[in-house]
Amino acid sequence: MKLHSPLPVKKTRLEIIPLIDVMFFLLASFMMVSLTMTKQQTIGVNLPVATTSQNDFKPDMINLGVSTIGDVFIDKNPVTLPDLQKQLQQRHALNPDTPVYISGDADTRHADMVRILDEVRRVGFTKVAFNVRPATP
Repeated sequence: MKLHSPLPVKKTRLEIIPLIDVMFFLLASFMMVSLTMTKQQTIGVNLPVATTSQNDFKPDMINLGVSTIGDVFIDKNPVTLPDLQKQLQQRHALNPDTPVYISGDADTRHADMVRILDEVRRVGFTKVAFNVRPATP
């Protein structure tokens, strides 16, 4: 004997809209996490501390390092001032809006840092910043 329910039989169906919402959320989350995973390619220096520092690094940037004795590095490669100017001109021709970050040891002479800053400005870069270590509260 077959019993029939008074309630109508509903077919099961797969809801796509919530699935799409979840996938967009995961995509946005992974994109935000991947943007914060940039690795800086400079020499190891003892950065000075600044209370108003920000971590706004981007993957397409120029990293310059100045050692305590005044040696200049692009990423981790040592360069002379004429070579620095040539490489900066090449990068400026590709993208003049590339940010330039200058890292100097806390014991680096101010004159060496200003000399590098002057070279960067002379080539034509306008987005120039000094790397500092954030102050710990």
